[in-house]
Amino acid sequence: MHIESRKRPLAGARQRPPPGALFVDHVSHFVADLDEAAAVFESLGFRVTPVSAQRTPEGAVGAANRCVMLEGGYIELLSPTHDTPAARRMRALMDRYAGVHLVCFGTPDAEGEHRRLAAHGFSPQPVVSLEREVGDGKAKFKVVRATPEKMPEGRIQFVEQLTPELLWREDVNAFALDEVFVAADDPAAAAARWSEFAGLLPRPFGNTVRLEAERGAIVLGPTPAALAAPAIAGYSLACPDRHAMAARCSRLGLAVRETGGRHAVSLPPSLGGTLVFG
Repeated sequence: MHIESRKRPLAGARQRPPPGALFVDHVSHFVADLDEAAAVFESLGFRVTPVSAQRTPEGAVGAANRCVMLEGGYIELLSPTHDTPAARRMRALMDRYAGVHLVCFGTPDAEGEHRRLAAHGFSPQPVVSLEREVGDGKAKFKVVRATPEKMPEGRIQFVEQLTPELLWREDVNAFALDEVFVAADDPAAAAARWSEFAGLLPRPFGNTVRLEAERGAIVLGPTPAALAAPAIAGYSLACPDRHAMAARCSRLGLAVRETGGRHAVSLPPSLGGTLVFG
């Protein structure tokens, strides 16, 4: 049985932030096998989209994805498929650890983010126009990335969704991407850099630092024992019934632990990373 999904004819319009604002748009697990990774989410009751290959106007990127579309944002399963520069960079990150390697902020102005990053010394790569087939349409978006050494936690980027109505047009899973957990040896110093990158104010919260976007947050904290910083440790989802979700995880054989009124699980090696929900 699938997690409750809802017809949201205007869901796409809500995924593009208003002028001057940012959303946490999506996170990406870099995976070796798209179907094996998708099967984990399907076993937990999520709907997962079919395989779709990314392209630029000049040709193939060398990666394909499947996605878990949510009422707010989405989770991407991204796999290298060819021997291209982008695919080689993905494989290098996958060699470090299994899990989440990409965090993407949603912006209404990719070119504006590029100018701002350049002015702040992040040496952004040129704005990339990407597209992929979705159903009977073609989703289009623009991506802005810093050079890898400027944001060593992973592929940290901005996306301007040009056709959100094509991505969020199916039944969406009744969850929302809430927080992304970033592991840092010095959370305060890392948060200062992320703050400048995203244009968001850092706020101390216990032994972590939070950057609150218009929708979603980045939480930078001490490095878990299973990871070597810098890294992206996982993410949290807002969900309608955390106890039902915990039961599904338990049936799948995932060890569920309680943390701060929420539940958390370590995802299987085919995905990697920590999932928190509540």
